[in-house]
Amino acid sequence: MKPYKTKTKEIYLTLLLVLVVISVGCARKAGRSEAVAVDNDAQVQKSEAVTLQVYDSISGNKITPVVHLEIPFTQPADNVISHTGFSLLYNEDHEQACWVAYELTREKAAKVFERTDKFIPDPKVTTVTANNKDYAGSGYDRGHLAPASDMGWSADAMAQSFYYSNISPQLPGFNRGIWKKLEEKVREWAVENEVIFVVTGPVLKPGLSTIGPNRVSVPEYFYKVILDYHEPGLKGIGFIIPNAKLNVPLQQFAVSIDSVEHFTGIDFFPALPDEAEEPIESTLCLPCWGWGNGVVAEETAID
Repeated sequence: MKPYKTKTKEIYLTLLLVLVVISVGCARKAGRSEAVAVDNDAQVQKSEAVTLQVYDSISGNKITPVVHLEIPFTQPADNVISHTGFSLLYNEDHEQACWVAYELTREKAAKVFERTDKFIPDPKVTTVTANNKDYAGSGYDRGHLAPASDMGWSADAMAQSFYYSNISPQLPGFNRGIWKKLEEKVREWAVENEVIFVVTGPVLKPGLSTIGPNRVSVPEYFYKVILDYHEPGLKGIGFIIPNAKLNVPLQQFAVSIDSVEHFTGIDFFPALPDEAEEPIESTLCLPCWGWGNGVVAEETAID
């Protein structure tokens, strides 16, 4: 994407510099065919689940399947945790998730249950997550990755959205500003497109500052990728946004999904057929998502 302002140019230059030192702790793109089993019959359905197998880290045998198209590529040793409304891959080194993934439908976007505001450790993370003491007096918000408002369709999903595995340190101006605006926009897209697939998380790398007794890493950037796998308007869009108070339009941080993959080292939507994955992930089409400006191949724009 061609930047609109000098400030945005500076942000993209910074993004490129950070790319060099991104951690390899989350799933990588290479060799994914060895670790992901795909139910091809399910791929072509708009909201029918695609089954990706999770592997036992000791035996290498397939165990409980993780269902949904939104699950990124996983390695055999990865322990993907599934909750009522979302799945995640936890990074113990940084005490937060590498990614949180979920399907958001038009029906789920209509909130029925209110926030619990009860932040608690995730019982499914055996190594223990962050807790209240890590954030107390830190100056950072307990920022949701999968937003509570996206989980309001279920009392369980809402309560689980407050697990610390779904939380990351965010500056108040970021969490309550541009990140909130992006969350609201994603819900609008779910209503408009009937069903979308969302993956979101912090950009984790070595050397980040930390907070609390558990040394929770403070990300410098957050990302979000959205897939509309619904004919005739198959499309995808990504965002990479600095963890800062920003007063600029959201679309200035819109990038292709490929760009987010390069920046994070995560392979998104690996179950997509190759003929669909390449054009969806390499192209940024702002008008397709209700914004102005043209269609650009994002890799050409920022590499």
